[in-house]
Amino acid sequence: MIIPSIIPITDLRQDAASVLQQVRKSREPLVITQRGRPAAVMLSVEAYEQSERDRQILMLLVQGDKEIAVGKGYGLDSVMEEADQILNGEQ
Repeated sequence: MIIPSIIPITDLRQDAASVLQQVRKSREPLVITQRGRPAAVMLSVEAYEQSERDRQILMLLVQGDKEIAVGKGYGLDSVMEEADQILNGEQ
């Protein structure tokens, strides 16, 4: 796990353009503190979008696990067959 960079809000106020450039370049989260406590996290747009995609995939996987647990869903063979048809342009 990468330890995020931390910056006090006063430093952000003094040099926001430079801080923003750092966030864009690093694509790593930047924790903004206020009175010594974490107050917000700044991310580049790319990092945020990737995080949202990852979160959506995880939510779909959880939903699939729940459906399988109650007997819903499709078997692996039928899923693979349908995927092959889609990839081969048969649908």
